[in-house]
Amino acid sequence: MGDLLAMMFNTTVFAAALRMATPLIFAALGGIISERSGVVNIALEGMMLTGSFTAMFVTHLTGLPWVGALGAMAAGALMGLLHALFCVRYRSNQVVTGTAINIFAGGLTVFLLRHFFGSAGTSPQVTVIKDITIPVLSQIPWVDKVLGRQNPLVYLAFVAVAVVHVVIYKTPWGLRLRAVGEHPQAADTVGVNVYRMRYTAVAISGALAALGGTYLSIAHLSRFSEGMTAGRGFIALAAVIFGKWTPLGALGACLFFGYGDALQMRLSDVGIPTQFLNMLPYVMTMVALAGFIGKAVGPKASGQPYIKG
Repeated sequence: MGDLLAMMFNTTVFAAALRMATPLIFAALGGIISERSGVVNIALEGMMLTGSFTAMFVTHLTGLPWVGALGAMAAGALMGLLHALFCVRYRSNQVVTGTAINIFAGGLTVFLLRHFFGSAGTSPQVTVIKDITIPVLSQIPWVDKVLGRQNPLVYLAFVAVAVVHVVIYKTPWGLRLRAVGEHPQAADTVGVNVYRMRYTAVAISGALAALGGTYLSIAHLSRFSEGMTAGRGFIALAAVIFGKWTPLGALGACLFFGYGDALQMRLSDVGIPTQFLNMLPYVMTMVALAGFIGKAVGPKASGQPYIKG
């Protein structure tokens, strides 16, 4: 029992938890921004998958992974604009549109993978965003093993949480964003362009989700593989709800789910069946949503199309 506890609560697991949580954090932040504007973004999974492929493809062409990351964010923003076009302009059902984008992204990335690389499963290896060492953190006992050396995108994810928190709660743009998601008619009355805010928010949401996908293909791994997001977009959506539509709450949820992902990899060393361990992150997601968040109430206008006048 002591050995099991030592395995569950050591620096290796915590460092892995940060890496596993990183794509979830980016996608969850995107989901928060979108839903705060009143648009439910079920399409996070498809946007992450699009970002994963685009990051790999642009890096393959240029040899520059940071250019690949920018390309991925652009592709994710385009996916976000596509989602917003149907939800805002044509007032279609947001859940149905998001699901359609997920299916579209899955099929599109497989088609492009086979078209450009002739591969049914994975792409060739590409240059990755390399880990870096933070001098100050690397000098602190225990902390150095968890935070001292990580991928830049891991650190960027925590910076993004702070930035999104400040933007939403401390800036005029954030106030307009929250107003549009809570009472768009009132926001329109005082001169806020509801449609523009929602287009912008969903585009930013797509870019952030794609950055989460970028981490998977050119930071955590060095290639794109078919369906590599493996439901992480839906886990990020659960983190949005678990975190009650706040950046700091979503961060805690993502770390919790990331820990579950890291733990299942660690426990495979003690003879627990792999099939059970693969279920662990998803089981933790369902348990958290069912038993620990209480009554979660999102923005009042979330999921509701706005008709001016």
